[in-house]
Amino acid sequence: MTLALDAFLVSTGIVALAEIGDKTQLLAFMLAARYRRAGPIVFGILVATIANHAFAGALGTWLTQVLGPDLLRWVLGLGFLAMAVWILIPDRLDAEDVQVKTGMGVFATTTIAFFLAEMGDKTQVATVALAAQYDAFVAVVAGTTLGMMIANVPAVFVGDRLAHRMPVRLVHAIAAVLFAVLGVVALAGAWDA
Repeated sequence: MTLALDAFLVSTGIVALAEIGDKTQLLAFMLAARYRRAGPIVFGILVATIANHAFAGALGTWLTQVLGPDLLRWVLGLGFLAMAVWILIPDRLDAEDVQVKTGMGVFATTTIAFFLAEMGDKTQVATVALAAQYDAFVAVVAGTTLGMMIANVPAVFVGDRLAHRMPVRLVHAIAAVLFAVLGVVALAGAWDA
């Protein structure tokens, strides 16, 4: 496979898994229950994710230019290993985490709330690291965005019924293993071979 296809597929898979039970998925459940208008919510999630992950991907691409290859390998390797641990810590969404003003409309509320909730979140940090590792901005941002949509669109349509049936711990364990593998590969410099 080509590097761009690898970047797209890995980014999609790892973010889709990492997003299960994440605070932004919990936000999708909350917005769906509150507004019951799937179209504007899904479109708001898409717009917020593209904006947020494009910023994160640009940061990751910039890091490849600023850091030398050896330092980048260490930063990415240790970063992916840290993500493997972080993904095992359950997220929760408090009412204070999302201050939603009424009167803005469903789309605007969703877009703003999702963009802000995603700032500094696991999937945003993963996007930075994946963009730096693969140096494939478009493929990574497209993949992480698709991963977010794979996890969040069903949450909007099925809501809480899906949340209680999802084996969140198992999904997070799988994502943690994938992050750990990426960390080991980065530290070994295997993708440069």
